Amino acid sequence: MREMLIAVALLASLCSTAIAGPKEDALQVVEKWAKAFTDSDVDGIVKLYAPDALFLGTGSKTVVVKPEEIRKYFEQALLSNRPRGARLDSHSAMVVSDTAVVVTGLDTVTGVRDGKPTSANGRVTFVVGKRGPDWQIVHFHRSAMPK
Repeated sequence: MREMLIAVALLASLCSTAIAGPKEDALQVVEKWAKAFTDSDVDGIVKLYAPDALFLGTGSKTVVVKPEEIRKYFEQALLSNRPRGARLDSHSAMVVSDTAVVVTGLDTVTGVRDGKPTSANGRVTFVVGKRGPDWQIVHFHRSAMPK
């Protein structure tokens, strides 16, 4: 009986692993990104980026290519106008390979400025790649929604 329970548990764990694929793994990274943004967790959000990630945030004036520049961007973006929030309103994900997924969508970023709530809609693209055992953001671009 014990062997049967172990076999069932093993089979269940294999099935749940088989169900998850690149798309689901990439979307988990995007969910972690939104949570870290909402929590104003600079360390949490920065660790989601690959060391060689390309980054073009809403307020970026150049393409950011160094981890310390990504950190600086988020220190300025997340540690002011709190509380902050980020929500992916709609998205589509395209599996490019077993190790690369593009997630693009429309989002809403919220904050507080001069004591008043603010909200900004935008367009966002994440390219999430598998680096070793981990899925990381290898490219990020966000721009304001055109008026």
